[in-house]
Amino acid sequence: MDPTVLPDPWHTLHELLAAMDAEIEQVYVERGIEGVRPRFAYPLIRLAHTGPLTIRELAQSLGRSHSAISQTVAAMRKEGLVTSEPGPDARTRRIDLTERGRSLVPFLEAEWRATHQTVAELDSEVPYAMTTVVEEVRRALERRPMRERILHHLADSDPPR
Repeated sequence: MDPTVLPDPWHTLHELLAAMDAEIEQVYVERGIEGVRPRFAYPLIRLAHTGPLTIRELAQSLGRSHSAISQTVAAMRKEGLVTSEPGPDARTRRIDLTERGRSLVPFLEAEWRATHQTVAELDSEVPYAMTTVVEEVRRALERRPMRERILHHLADSDPPR
């Protein structure tokens, strides 16, 4: 049987996160801010507080992968929010805010706080707070990692040769 015909346990989570991001982006549009994605807020705010950083430094400071931040920086550069200049060596680039990027930071910080208040509000409205559930899942995976759990369920399945 094709396992992809069964309900995807990830679908609702991905759908929920995408819908929440779309709502945040709609707030930006309603405020006249075009071309800014919710995923830009974290790095833009951080750069406003730290000054120029290499992609590696920015990724480390945000707890994100180099690849993810590199893609986000490319998208932000395309929207005129950041600049990318040669860094201390030939392999690095220093990322800094443009005037447009800097001008958005006060609003993004206010939206960040409002979003955190909204999450707290949602947590109080549902029987199982999202933040608590996420933390409990994280702890469960610390006790027994996802890889180990998958391998357990794969015990009877041999890979092709």
